[in-house]
Amino acid sequence: MARADRLFRLLSALRRLPQPATAARLAEETGVSPRTLYRDIEALRVGGALIDGAPGYGYTLTEDPALPPQMLRRIEVEALALGLAEIRLSGDPELAEAADSALAKIVATLPDRVQAQALHTAHQLYRFETRPPAPPHLAIVRAAIWEERALDIGYCDRDGAVTRRRIWPLSVVFLDRSLLCLAFCQLRQDFRRFHLRQMVEVATADESFRPRRAALLRQVLAEMRQRSR
Repeated sequence: MARADRLFRLLSALRRLPQPATAARLAEETGVSPRTLYRDIEALRVGGALIDGAPGYGYTLTEDPALPPQMLRRIEVEALALGLAEIRLSGDPELAEAADSALAKIVATLPDRVQAQALHTAHQLYRFETRPPAPPHLAIVRAAIWEERALDIGYCDRDGAVTRRRIWPLSVVFLDRSLLCLAFCQLRQDFRRFHLRQMVEVATADESFRPRRAALLRQVLAEMRQRSR
């Protein structure tokens, strides 16, 4: 891991973990040895980060002057916290971790009074009916969408028969009980909606459809809106 990426991850861990965060926990979060962790702490301090603590006592990030203060209203903080809580319940582990990291970064840039509001929000999210876990290939589909790369998939129908498809993935849609991938199917030469849990043997193909994703996504969304009228 590049040193800059490691220091960025360390800052994120200092914001996110209960403070004071021990060197052992921080080293585990960043994937380095305790000796490297101590050097990284000093490097952040030299760069201007105000980190209190010492080996054996734990560390606290008291201020991060590298980030500008955010001017968010209390209701905006509530909306962010509630929305990110929903992502933790709906997404795969990568998305859930990103939600925690995003909230920690946002809270770190808020004034003290608003930080307290963010930590003690008026809204909480619980679901008594657990959703099925996100399929393991969600991360592959998400990466292919951003990179505008085709996917080779097996698609299982209701009878269990599997057909091989090559698709251009355009977007992932979160529904109440399922995840859909909006895509252009080369087999059908048309837009299709694929249930992610019915996709098997998902692999990224060499084919690129850049820069057509944005235009294709606008087209399929327009067609869906037209059909719903």
